[in-house]
Amino acid sequence: MPRAIFLPAFAMVALTIVVWVRMYTMRIAQMKRERIHPQAVATSAQSAAKLTDSRAADNFRNLFELPVLFYLALAVAAVSGLVTTTTLVLAWLFVLLRVAHSAIQCSYNKVMHRFQVYFAGGVVLWLLWAWLAWLLFLR
Repeated sequence: MPRAIFLPAFAMVALTIVVWVRMYTMRIAQMKRERIHPQAVATSAQSAAKLTDSRAADNFRNLFELPVLFYLALAVAAVSGLVTTTTLVLAWLFVLLRVAHSAIQCSYNKVMHRFQVYFAGGVVLWLLWAWLAWLLFLR
């Protein structure tokens, strides 16, 4: 079971790769369609002004916010020998909520739907950390 903790990490990496490919596919398509020279989007300010569909780019950046704490939680669980069924369930639940968040943000991008899934993912992440803290210090 200890190695099983790395499967959710690989799933998150796969999600990040999918969003990365989506981001570049969308950007290149818009640049070709609107004949935007690459140098015209050299800075983030220029990019924001010229590249109007930022859904995938926004989501890609978002995958380096809360997920950083997720990856650390998995490392803590693995190193400390705290890979339990509860740890795995919380890890996979976080991954599923991040997949849903990415699907919403990269497609129809309804803010309240995205926020609800994001909030739920955050709660699951905090529960994962609380669970690990309990196992490490209070059990």
